[in-house]
Amino acid sequence: MASNKNMLVLPGDGIGPEVMGVVMNVVDWMDKRRAVSFDIQEDLVGGAAIDANGAPVTDATVEKAMNADAVLLGAVGGPKWDNLDFSKKPERGLLRLRKDMDLYANLRPAICFKALVSASTLKPEIVEGLNIMIVRELTGGVYFGEPRGIEDLGGGIRRGINTQVYTTPEIQRVARVAFELARKRNGKVCSAEKANVMESGVLWREEVQKQHDDGFEDVELTHMYADNCAMQLVRNPKQFDVIVTDNLFGDMLSDEAAMLTGSLGMLPSASLGDVDETGRRKAMFEPVHGSAPDIAGQNMANPLATLLSFAMALRYSFDLGDDADLIEQAVENVLATGKRTADIAEAGTAPISTTAMSEALITELDKMAA
Repeated sequence: MASNKNMLVLPGDGIGPEVMGVVMNVVDWMDKRRAVSFDIQEDLVGGAAIDANGAPVTDATVEKAMNADAVLLGAVGGPKWDNLDFSKKPERGLLRLRKDMDLYANLRPAICFKALVSASTLKPEIVEGLNIMIVRELTGGVYFGEPRGIEDLGGGIRRGINTQVYTTPEIQRVARVAFELARKRNGKVCSAEKANVMESGVLWREEVQKQHDDGFEDVELTHMYADNCAMQLVRNPKQFDVIVTDNLFGDMLSDEAAMLTGSLGMLPSASLGDVDETGRRKAMFEPVHGSAPDIAGQNMANPLATLLSFAMALRYSFDLGDDADLIEQAVENVLATGKRTADIAEAGTAPISTTAMSEALITELDKMAA
């Protein structure tokens, strides 16, 4: 690959810089061993940006993100900034990036690595070989709908208001992402909503069905109430391939699916926007885990979720599926040797450091590329 791709790296707070350092080691390895190069820009987001610039993200950083081929983010937040006004907290930087980049489709794979089957709280036969994708609508629904707020009704009574609202285009575009993903997987989409009690759920079901009938008939589509979907994820998760759902239900179902795999700290995510006229798609990739300030700076963080997020960037932003496969297989191989950071270490075994995990990954990549 002769031309470099532009990637904005935002390490963020807590363990973010440590786990991002492991990814940068792999980026360097790819440059030397795979002839795949990236033009890397690094900037601040979250608490780090507040400390340096007085805001959780600056206009200049947002502009860089808008122009990047992909954004790779570590983690934001920590107790240091807990007392700030809600509008100025570190997490607002992440939310602004998602909103300004219009990253409406959040992809969260739930993959149970063979070496970690025993870490799940479910029986091995239920989770072994699990590989599902949840597509969550990310910029609409009850988290953004108006009116919203808390109002005083007098007499010591208050009322909290949030509005669940979706439009046809918002549903159609995230449904298309789900169908397109399913075509590259096992060809099945389950759409989850609450059409039995919510008008927004009725609209969701109808519009997803229309999208399916208008060019995606080759994909198997089923509809399921979101509460039943939650139950089925625990009962028989391998019945699912791609699940598409709204912002609220997606928030809940993706966390549930994450824990099927045994470790929240192992899971990557991608947030995607539309493809523009040049073929470029705004996208941000980040681990599901938080900033873990309690272990920051102790060289014990698990970097694998961030590395797997980078693999998703290779797959979805740079069309480098073979390189993504290579990294994912290297992670699987290292885990199979028993090397684990503290969060996934088996009882009675000594965990390895972040640095040692990085070294193990590079050694494994060298072996695989030989």
